[in-house]
Amino acid sequence: MRVADLPLSAEHVAHFEAEGIEELYPPQAAAVEAGVCDGGNVVAAVPTASGKTFVAELALLTADGPGLYVCPLRALAREKYEEFDRLPGVDAGISTGDYDSAASDLAGRDVVVATSEKVDSAIRNGAEWVDDLACVVVDEVHLLGSPGRGPTLEVTLATLRRRSPDVQVVALSATVDNPGAIASWLDAELVESTWRPVDLRTGVYADDGVRFDDGTELSLPVDAADPGSDVDTEATAELVADAVADGGQALAFVSSRREAEALADRLTDDRLTDAVDAAREGASPDAADAIAGVDDPGMAAAEVAEELREAGATATGERLAEAAAWGVAFHHAGLSSDHRTLVERAFRQRRLAVICATPTLAAGVNVPARRVVVRDQRRYTGSGTEWLPVLEVHQMCGRAGRPHLDPYGEAVLVADDADERGDLWDRYVTADPERVESKLRDPAALRTHTLALVATGVAGSQAEVLDALGGTFYASRTSNPNLGGVVGDAVAALIDDGLLAPTDGGGIEATALGAQVSRQYVTPDTGVRIVEGLDAVASMDPDDVTELTALEIVCDAPDMVDTYLGNAERAEIYQFARSRSAELTTGMTEADDFEAWLESVKTARILAEWIDGASVEELVDAYRIGPGDLESRIERAEWLLGAAAALADVVGVDVPAFASARSRL
Repeated sequence: MRVADLPLSAEHVAHFEAEGIEELYPPQAAAVEAGVCDGGNVVAAVPTASGKTFVAELALLTADGPGLYVCPLRALAREKYEEFDRLPGVDAGISTGDYDSAASDLAGRDVVVATSEKVDSAIRNGAEWVDDLACVVVDEVHLLGSPGRGPTLEVTLATLRRRSPDVQVVALSATVDNPGAIASWLDAELVESTWRPVDLRTGVYADDGVRFDDGTELSLPVDAADPGSDVDTEATAELVADAVADGGQALAFVSSRREAEALADRLTDDRLTDAVDAAREGASPDAADAIAGVDDPGMAAAEVAEELREAGATATGERLAEAAAWGVAFHHAGLSSDHRTLVERAFRQRRLAVICATPTLAAGVNVPARRVVVRDQRRYTGSGTEWLPVLEVHQMCGRAGRPHLDPYGEAVLVADDADERGDLWDRYVTADPERVESKLRDPAALRTHTLALVATGVAGSQAEVLDALGGTFYASRTSNPNLGGVVGDAVAALIDDGLLAPTDGGGIEATALGAQVSRQYVTPDTGVRIVEGLDAVASMDPDDVTELTALEIVCDAPDMVDTYLGNAERAEIYQFARSRSAELTTGMTEADDFEAWLESVKTARILAEWIDGASVEELVDAYRIGPGDLESRIERAEWLLGAAAALADVVGVDVPAFASARSRL
């Protein structure tokens, strides 16, 4: 099937052909046959790099009206927005923040790119543009099974379908165990395929060699004679260097930020840009052009290093730049968003040879490589270690193989020894990914969405809440959903918290406080914590109510990201809290979870020093956080301070510090 044969305008056909897309991949052709260009609902469960974005573009371009593209991550949203905005004649918009608005500026756009949380918040704030949608594309729909964002994605999609029953829904997913269940829920045709544009072979490394699932083997002896060396790390380094010397790029996945930086530091010893030069010298002219993709890999890497330095002068940024000068980068949530974006772009441009990353890099952004090495298959959970889910490892492995660049892709899991080789083989290489199951029964999620349904006028009784939730994935998976009991518990808890109130007719309605909590897009638990802080403020000496007071209230809320408190700094933060106790809304002996409260005090102190003029570098050095951590705390604090000010107006407590702290962030 050719692009020219599709129901697209001549300018869109020319656009795709100019980008080298003339013939459809088999999964893309199957999606067309399933009705994606005819307004039909389609679920495409296909491997990474099999052309899911083009399927989305087909749906959006052929829809009879505006389209919405929903994705889980801001970085992915930005990438897709730029892609859609390049389409001829398409007016694309993006919205990923400002949770307290209806994003009315998006009305009239041909395509809107947003996270599910932003769509949910826009609906709560009265967005009318969602009713005009003709097509909704949901990327990474398997995240329905995610405890964090799954319920929001599920309820948002159910709400969109309830408001516009004729809207076309196209859901894109990695390969999962039960895509048919998602298709059944969405009344969609299922396109399921294992086809990839680049063949992928997956194997396990142990005892100086890799055994692949296609029966081939790769001998790669590792010299770990140094007593201080780690065999897994040395094996990873050899696997990376071998791929780079052969003209490829590599992704190496490890379990933590520290390990990502340590591995990048180890790989700089191998001088990968020198390896590329050496490989080019012995290659044919065509092969030489393919190696690294640039005239001078050393020069390209030096340019990347300079760009990273210009993007932010911190110790973390300098370490990243030093590694990049040798063709290596690390990638994790502690990096600033600018640094992460630069690393991803430079890798796609083949100006970097390898990225050492935590698993978050596999969650959607487009960074394919010749070889993927998964050194660590376990993660620390706070109380111990646990195996990574099969789907997560498969997504990492799916990054292997650059279309139009690589003859094949390789994914290698590193085992400790021959015994573990068999364990990893059974656990990941031959195993099917997990089933996607709804997490909507989670009590916190149900309280949040029950409040939203009542506050927006969708439901005025418990029975109507249950009816509204009847369109969810959870309800479709259970012949007797039995949500009545848990929804009843949610309603009772919301009434106790003063967010809902019973009506004379036996129904329920949102209180003024509950309606504001929903509009501000904070969870009920966060709303309750803020009100508790406001109650404390009402009895404080006004001179003691400072910006630190405001920051402590929002940093102690469940919607704020935790900041790790190390043993070495615990005493210092304790003394700080004690010395500033008059400004804090929680007494030293009153916290339900003292350690968690101390963490919130640490976060509040960091933000207070930031608004008083401390630099990123000073805060990173003083508090053992990454630039990206500071960035995320500032962003969340801005949102929560705005929410707290709005709630303060409802309860009648005047706290100017919320506005002043927010304006100075």
